[in-house]
Amino acid sequence: MLGPRHDLGARDPLAFDPNQEAALERSAAFGLAHVLYAKSPGGVLVAAQRTAGFRPLIEEAVKGTDVDADLLEAIVFLESGGRQDVIAGSDPANAAGLTQILAETGQSFLHMRIDLAASRLLTHRIDVAARRGDESAINLLRARRRRVDARFDPARALAGTVRYLTTARARFGRDDLAAVSYHMGIGNLEAVLRDYLGAHDLEPIANAVANNELTWPRVYFDSSPRRHAAAWRRLAAFGDDSQTYYWRLLAARELMRLYRHDREELQRLIVLETDKASAEDVLHPADETERFRSPAALERAWRARRLQRLPDDPARLHFQIDANMGRVARTLGQDPSLYRGLRPEALALLLHLADRVSYLSADSTPLLVTSTVRDDVSQRLLGSNSPEAGQSYSLHTTGFAFDVLRRYGSPRQAAAFQYELERLQARGLIAWVREPKVIHVTVSSDAKALVDATLRPA
Repeated sequence: MLGPRHDLGARDPLAFDPNQEAALERSAAFGLAHVLYAKSPGGVLVAAQRTAGFRPLIEEAVKGTDVDADLLEAIVFLESGGRQDVIAGSDPANAAGLTQILAETGQSFLHMRIDLAASRLLTHRIDVAARRGDESAINLLRARRRRVDARFDPARALAGTVRYLTTARARFGRDDLAAVSYHMGIGNLEAVLRDYLGAHDLEPIANAVANNELTWPRVYFDSSPRRHAAAWRRLAAFGDDSQTYYWRLLAARELMRLYRHDREELQRLIVLETDKASAEDVLHPADETERFRSPAALERAWRARRLQRLPDDPARLHFQIDANMGRVARTLGQDPSLYRGLRPEALALLLHLADRVSYLSADSTPLLVTSTVRDDVSQRLLGSNSPEAGQSYSLHTTGFAFDVLRRYGSPRQAAAFQYELERLQARGLIAWVREPKVIHVTVSSDAKALVDATLRPA
């Protein structure tokens, strides 16, 4: 059997490494893709089809510039799902059009023609016509609105977005930072970068970026509650998806690539990504993953050491085992210890997660782990009494999932736990979902990279 290393926590095996930036971009695009599959208006295929229809205009918009057509297409997919008339809310002052440009930004920064009063009036008339079901009137009113509000004209909206990205690229000197700023804002991003550097002098930000080799992977993965904390605090304070926007753009770009060149793989991912509230089925598809069908199957896995015992040392390991874990065992005539273990990869990640949360928060309160491995029999028994347990394929029956009670020793610990969940997801190592009482975490097989750093022969 394996147990925690004596020097657990002496170093961070996932500390940012600039030599891994390309791999980090790929893992973040993979880890943050679920929301695109789950929330694209009309579904991924419909949104991709709509977006692809604008490809000729996208190619025309980037002609003669350094803006990548695939990135601009990803912005269209992510911002509007290819819907040229969509508004964030009901007021055209908000983000609107194919690339969701704010009226103020369009007017003052991009110098687009936006008669907001006329746009509001026409939007109201469109809503009235929509309630009547008058499609002819809707089309005429939308055509009039495109003339007075350039954001609703796809060609002019794309041209405005290209101007924004070109300006941001000149400001920061990098394409990735320009893309980040599209959602975060140029001023906000500059503040984050200066916080990261701990420097607020008058050096042009492009010089600071070049001189310090700043990239978005570096700033995102190297900022934490204990390292470059000012940058992390500013990112956390945004309260939106600004810090993960670039990863979702990369996910959208990959999605559009699959739509054009590998529709079969896209269809497979759609099924896996939309079956659950997280991407856990993508990490471990049911038809490719060993699951434990019965207590006897679990016993065989224990004997073969495919499962590892959950250690009970909360003072050192910063998590403790819920006394009720495996409570269904006695109903089945089994010992609760049968249901207190994980695959080596999942145990390694749990050890790492608890250790980092303790370090980042300086809070010694142990996390409470409420559930680990199950079998199909115990899963069905739990599902009959608990809606959260469910009746379908559960990742608990694979040994790759665990639950942590949503109870924390302090706001610092809660923030550190959230931070670790987000960064581990961006590394493609976990999928997680917030349930009423617990955080349900599924661990990727790729977490085997943590095994040597956290576990040793007991």
